[in-house]
Amino acid sequence: MTGAVTSQVALVFPGQGSQRVGMLDTIPDKDGIAGLLEYAESLSGLELRAIAAEGPDTALADTRAAQPLLFIAGWAWASAMAEAGIRPTVVAGHSLGELTALAVAGVFDVASGLELVVERSRAMAEAAAATPGTMAAVLGMDSSVVSDLVAPLDGVWIANDNAPGQIVLTGTHAGIEIATHALSEAGARKIVPLSVAGPFHSPLMESAAEEFARVLESTPLREATVPILQNTTARAATDPDVIRARLRDQIVSPVRWTETMMAILDRGIPVMVEAGPGAVLTGLGRRVEGLSAYAAETVGIEKLREEVAA
Repeated sequence: MTGAVTSQVALVFPGQGSQRVGMLDTIPDKDGIAGLLEYAESLSGLELRAIAAEGPDTALADTRAAQPLLFIAGWAWASAMAEAGIRPTVVAGHSLGELTALAVAGVFDVASGLELVVERSRAMAEAAAATPGTMAAVLGMDSSVVSDLVAPLDGVWIANDNAPGQIVLTGTHAGIEIATHALSEAGARKIVPLSVAGPFHSPLMESAAEEFARVLESTPLREATVPILQNTTARAATDPDVIRARLRDQIVSPVRWTETMMAILDRGIPVMVEAGPGAVLTGLGRRVEGLSAYAAETVGIEKLREEVAA
């Protein structure tokens, strides 16, 4: 192990949408996750290693496959960075990524975290099947304008405030269709339908939130070793009871990612490093003035040490 990097660093973890075929191939220590993958397969009943390596994309997009694979990948990248001396001052994760962040912060061990992820993904998949819906990204429109326009509409809510100029809507198919028309008429630059299994981060997922709350109640949580900025409030927490309540609410609440990135800066942390496949959160971070964002997979561990060193 090399010496610790002394810069203030926020470590962030992606959620669904960052999965891709071959997502485990670039992990620095692939042998180190073999046991986790085997356990994830036994819990989920899915051939996750084959899905990650070969696809097809439809199998990889399945909530029940994407969530455990992203959790394991994020954990592996964070572990590799810790070995290289890159340790976070604060952590955060986008939706599913919040559970990876909590594992890295020591709130639960990685095996317990994987059990939570598999239960969460199962509950969300069942809720989505029972209550069909979809999501859409709104580009080039201020979040307050989007909020005002969709507030009076039935069956549509803001799911993610991802970055300045990028908002994601969630809701029923009819609600998203009506909102798409209204926002286009109001001047949105582009509205992109998302290929998702259901209306995530909306009140329509209440049954999943209730089921996950029961699982959380039986899972011991520890005090976080570093603060975590949680999706529902974008405020830091270390207390297990606060973390548990916010995790439950996250399933039916918007991901306040723009506020999360601003909270990182407000804590005097100028560097955000994405641990996981791809660079989705890195791209969002680069829209925020004063925040330097890096993707571990893109930059590589050794180069990352140089970039974030004090």
